[in-house]
Amino acid sequence: MTPTTAFEFMQKERVVAAEDHAQWAVRGRLLWSHRRTLLRVTATALAASLVIAFTLPKRYKASASIMPPDQQSSGAMMLAALTARSGDLGALGGLAGSLLGVHSSSALYEDLLRSGTVSGHLIDRFDLQRVYRKRYRIDTVKRLARSTKITDDKKSGVITIEVEDASPVRARDLAQGYLDELNTLVTQTNTSTAHRERIFIESRLHGVQADLERAQLDLSEFSSKNSTINLTEQTRAMVDAGARVQAQLLLEQSGLESLRQIYGDGNVRVREAEARIASLQRDLNNLAGSSAPLPNMGAAAQNAGDDSAELYPPLRQLPRLAVPYADLYRRVKVQEATYELLVQQYELARIQEAKDVPVVSVIDYPAVPEKKSFPPRLWVALALTFFSFAAASALILARDHWSKIDPGDPRKILASEISPVLRGPLGLVARRRGAA
Repeated sequence: MTPTTAFEFMQKERVVAAEDHAQWAVRGRLLWSHRRTLLRVTATALAASLVIAFTLPKRYKASASIMPPDQQSSGAMMLAALTARSGDLGALGGLAGSLLGVHSSSALYEDLLRSGTVSGHLIDRFDLQRVYRKRYRIDTVKRLARSTKITDDKKSGVITIEVEDASPVRARDLAQGYLDELNTLVTQTNTSTAHRERIFIESRLHGVQADLERAQLDLSEFSSKNSTINLTEQTRAMVDAGARVQAQLLLEQSGLESLRQIYGDGNVRVREAEARIASLQRDLNNLAGSSAPLPNMGAAAQNAGDDSAELYPPLRQLPRLAVPYADLYRRVKVQEATYELLVQQYELARIQEAKDVPVVSVIDYPAVPEKKSFPPRLWVALALTFFSFAAASALILARDHWSKIDPGDPRKILASEISPVLRGPLGLVARRRGAA
């Protein structure tokens, strides 16, 4: 570029800049000439905006902060926290957090808070379909989603829940409801190893308890029918009793022989000794019983007719009763031992499950908001007033610019052709409204 061309270019730039300044001056003078109109429009807009701002319904915001459960080891989480809080290791903190899974837990709990299950329970719990005056449930869900803001801090992983509502108390209750529903959902969806183990042991415990009750019932029925309480002790007692009866029988028999030699067979003492010997023989026979096989478990009690046979099983039948009794007794003991072991494991599994259930740690509980969060009345009034002033200024400038356009300009010709067409329907509507 030659010096002459450069000089001409600079001259043109100065001319354009001067024309721009002149245009701004002309527009400023035009607006100044209509300052009364602009003042009236601004005053009217200010009054109307104040009315609108004070008629807008108040909104209150309640917030709560939670920290998701720690799913990582304490050492890994400490490393992530230290690297994330270090000012010089910001990039390293983000990398460590992503590698160690710090953000996965926050994202998971954000999705749980936004789930349809949580929203549905809150709608039913607070009757939001009536509060929001929505006909369809899906519209209520959308309205609740618009009133709720869930955010998380990428560094710390803290999740903040903010709920807006026309009632400050309901805003607090909704925020607390999110916390309650999240804890309930986390507990219901817990799929830890301890939880599955507890479910298995619980089902197995019910089965073993039923088996134990059946085994105890069978043993009690068998003992009741056959008069078996403790076969070992009963056998020892019956053997001792039989030995004593047999010893008395031998003693009475030897005494009978002596009496017969002294008094003869018809003496009263001889008959008394014979009666005692017969009684001892019956007792011995009842204690010994029969060695015939029993047709059923209660045959021993049915074969004997006296009270002693009903109270105690015969001595010769004790070996036969010992086998089924030992089997039933062993079943009861095995089921009891299994039941006690399962009860201990069940309690341990419950303790471990309680440790594994991720409990949401609440940092800040929601409180009843004291100040409204919407609308900012001053800013609303100022914004509407400024918008009205700008619109009125633009309209004045547009009308002045339109008046300076040549009537032969195609734009003005097009406007003159369109305006009669539009004026007809608008006038008809105005006339109908006037007639009404």
